[in-house]
Amino acid sequence: MKKFEKEELRIEKALKKEWLITNGIGGYASSTVIGCNTRKYHGLLVAPFAPPGRRKVILSKIDESLQIEGKNYNLYTNISNNYISDGYKNLESFEKDYIPIFTYKVKDIEIKKLICMEYGKNTVCILYKVKNNGKDAKLTLAPIVNYRDFHQMNTNHTFELKQTITKNKAVIIIDNQAENPVYMNLNDGKYIMHVGDMFNNMYYIEEEKRGFYPEENLAVPGRYEVEIPENSEKEIEYVCSLEDNIEEINVKQIINNEIIRIRKLVLASKLYDIKAEAKYEEKYKNFLQEYIIAADNFVVYRPSFRLHTLIAGYPWFLDWARDSLISFEGLLLVPRRYEIAKEVLLTLIRDIKYGLVPNGYSGFDLRPLYNSADSSLLLFEAIYKYYKYTNDTVFIKGIYSRLKTIIKSYKEGIDIDNNNIYLDDDYLIVSGTPETQNTWMDAKYGEFAFTPRNGKAVEINALWYNALKVMQEFSGICETKEEANIYKEMAEDTKISFNNKFYNKRRKCLYDVIGDGKIRPNQLFSLSLTFPVIEPDSEVAENIINVVEKKLLTDYGLRTLAKGEKNYVEIYEGDPFKRDASYHQGPVWPWLLGLYYNALKNMLNVAKTKTKKQELMEKIEKFCENTEEAFKEAMDRDGVIRKHRRNI
Repeated sequence: MKKFEKEELRIEKALKKEWLITNGIGGYASSTVIGCNTRKYHGLLVAPFAPPGRRKVILSKIDESLQIEGKNYNLYTNISNNYISDGYKNLESFEKDYIPIFTYKVKDIEIKKLICMEYGKNTVCILYKVKNNGKDAKLTLAPIVNYRDFHQMNTNHTFELKQTITKNKAVIIIDNQAENPVYMNLNDGKYIMHVGDMFNNMYYIEEEKRGFYPEENLAVPGRYEVEIPENSEKEIEYVCSLEDNIEEINVKQIINNEIIRIRKLVLASKLYDIKAEAKYEEKYKNFLQEYIIAADNFVVYRPSFRLHTLIAGYPWFLDWARDSLISFEGLLLVPRRYEIAKEVLLTLIRDIKYGLVPNGYSGFDLRPLYNSADSSLLLFEAIYKYYKYTNDTVFIKGIYSRLKTIIKSYKEGIDIDNNNIYLDDDYLIVSGTPETQNTWMDAKYGEFAFTPRNGKAVEINALWYNALKVMQEFSGICETKEEANIYKEMAEDTKISFNNKFYNKRRKCLYDVIGDGKIRPNQLFSLSLTFPVIEPDSEVAENIINVVEKKLLTDYGLRTLAKGEKNYVEIYEGDPFKRDASYHQGPVWPWLLGLYYNALKNMLNVAKTKTKKQELMEKIEKFCENTEEAFKEAMDRDGVIRKHRRNI
C-alpha cells in the first residue's frame, strides 16, 4: 500500500504525484493525489469508444465542497488563471492499495472517497463514507464533464448540453452526440441542473512543461446536494457511465468485486503460498500485490479481435507489439496468466503481413501499422518463453507455418512502408532507410527520424540469430528434421558473420550499427536473449559488460547513448521537437535494465570457475538491491510509474 499523509500532500509536492486505475478495455481514471488535474489526459472516466482505442475524456473530475453553518469548505483543488483552490488543505491522507482512497477532514466531519472502475465497462464509481460528529452540514458534488479525444483540448469551446432528469439520474447529451449519452446517478440527496455553467481555462501545468497550450474549457451540467445531519454516518454512491441502468449499480459491490478479482490474480500467480503467508515479510507481500496490480493494468481486451492485448503505457499509448513483447514475460508469464499470454501472441500473429507483425493499431480506425523491423523477431523470443513456461506443443505446431513465413520474408526482403528489410550476402539483416524509424529508437518529428539506425543494426541481427535458433528447435517439435538443419546452418552462418563484423576492437564493445561506433545499450541483445549470438563466457562478452557498466548503467536504467558521444542529451524535457530530439540520445530508460540482468544471468549459467560465478552473483545481487532502492525512491518522488518507457 502507498499512503501519503498530510505533510506529503503540500501543493508543491502533491502536484507531482499521480495515481491510475483501469477498466480492462483500455479505459482509465487518473489524477494527482490531491485530485487536481495537471494533464489533459487526467480524468475520472477516460473511455475507449472502440476498445482499447478512440479514448475520450468524459468525466474530468468532481468538485466536492461542504457547507457548515453557512460557511463553505472546498474539498477540491483546481488551477486556473493563477488561482489555486484550497481543497488540498482539508485532505488528511491519500492511499492506494487496490483503489485510490482520499480522506478529508473539516471540523468534526470526516469523508473518505473511494474511486473504482467497473471491470470491462466504461463506468466509474465513487463511494463517499461520511462521518459527522458535529453539526448539520451539506455535501455538494459538482461533476465537471468533457467530451473530447484525450489527445486534444477544448480551447475556447462552448458546450451544448441537453439533459433528461429522472430523480437523481441525469442523462446528458453533450455537443449533440445523441448516440453516446453520458449517464450520472447519486443514491442520495437531490440533483440541481445548471444551464450554461462553464469551467473556463482549467490549467494543466504538465502540458505547459511539454510545450503545449495548457488551458481548456469544461462544462458543469449540475450539482448534487446531500444533507448530512449532525452526529450521523452516510454512504453516498455516485456513478458515471456510458451505459444505461446505472441506478441499479451497487458501488460497494463493484469495489468488492475488484478487490476479489485482484486477490484471485495474486493467488493464481503462486508467487507465494497463502497458507504460509506469515513467513513472508510484509514488504515482500506488498510488493507482490503492487506488481500484480501494475501488470494487470496493462492487460486489456479487444472486442473486435475477441482476444486480449497489452497496452504499451498510460496515459498516452495503445497496444504496441514491440512493447508487448519486451514486457511479455514479466506481465504474463511470471504471474502465470498463460491463457492471456496465448491470446496476446495470437493478437500479434493474426495480422502478419509480408512477414511483419503490426507494431500497433491506429487509435482511430484500428488499422494495423507496419513500421517495425524488430517486432517480428521479438515474437520468436516471446513464443519460445511461452513454450518453456507451458510446454504447449499444440500451440507451437498451430503457429509454426506463420513463423516460417516471417523467416522467409526477412530472408527474401520486405519493402512495405519503407522498412527495406533483407538478408545480405554476409547472412546479416539490413533494415530501414535514413528517413525510417523502424527500431525501438523510433523518435520522429514530421518526416525527420532522429535515430534512423538504418543498415545492419546490432539488436536486429542478434534477434535474427535467436529467431533462427528458435526455429531450429520448433522444427524438431514439428518433426521437420530437414528444416531444422536448414535453420541450424543459417544460424551458424549468421553467428560467424556477426562476431566478425560487429565487434569494435578499438572501443571493446559492439557497433550499434555496422559503421556506427556510438556506444548504446542495444548491444546487450547479443547477450540477453535465450540464444545469445555472442558466447556469454567469451572475452568479448566480458568487454561488452564492462563498457555498458562504465558508460551506460545507472540505478534507474541504462542511458540510450554514452556521455561524450555526438548529439548526447543529458535531460529529457521541453517542447515536442526538443523531447523527440533527445528521446534516445542519452536519457535513461528503465526497461533496458532487463537486458543487462538477463545478460548477467546468461553469463552466470556458463561461468566455468567458482570465482567467476561468485563475481557474477555479487553483481546480480548488487544490481537487484540498487534497483529496488532506486525505484522505491522514484515511486516516493513521483507517486506512480505508469509505463516501462518512462524516462527518469
